[in-house]
Amino acid sequence: MSKPTGLVQGALDLLILKILALEPMHGWAIAQRIEQMSNDVLQVGQSALYPALHKLEQNGWIEAEWAVSENHRRAKYYSLTAAGKKALAQEAAQWERLAGAITAIVRTV
Repeated sequence: MSKPTGLVQGALDLLILKILALEPMHGWAIAQRIEQMSNDVLQVGQSALYPALHKLEQNGWIEAEWAVSENHRRAKYYSLTAAGKKALAQEAAQWERLAGAITAIVRTV
């Protein structure tokens, strides 16, 4: 089965928020963590990741600061804000509701 290369934007926002709830990290690390935690099923390209990060930052759900990465390069590290924690809870609840509804339809004989 082929690997999906893109994600529905709302799902990507939720995944980013969830990853950043674990610890602050830079963009490339976020994409790698999503791929790792999904057992290589989900892949997030830069063309989707960075616009999503920018939007989440504009919403006030994440904030960014420059720091030196593990490979001694300057990188923008993102972290969840208090508003982001609240948004994560709301987005996760909406996702659970949506996923449950889709699962109910898919499992219908």
